[in-house]
Amino acid sequence: MDPIHIEKVQTELERYLNKDVYVHLETTNGAYASHNDENAYNVGAFIRNAKVRYNHAKIVGSGNVYRVGLKLDIGWVYAEGLSEYEVDDQNRLLMAGHDREGRLMVTLEISETPFHY
Repeated sequence: MDPIHIEKVQTELERYLNKDVYVHLETTNGAYASHNDENAYNVGAFIRNAKVRYNHAKIVGSGNVYRVGLKLDIGWVYAEGLSEYEVDDQNRLLMAGHDREGRLMVTLEISETPFHY
């Protein structure tokens, strides 16, 4: 994956405007939190192959941390803490953010076909 370049990611997001797409969105601090602090909460969210159609997409942020929002007819999907992206060999847009130790904290992936991995 490469560091996010706003203009490139914005162009990729717009490639999917007004199309039925599949979204994979995951956030976690997983077991990381409790390993470092037994009183810490483990939190996370996971959604895979949610079929959505968005009519507006925006990436914002500065430095090396970004937020992507996808506006649906009836609401929003967004992910915050993203820092890297790639378009893979299946033409899917993959974005992720890691903590200072390299552990995955958030991922937002968009595809015209369902995710099977």
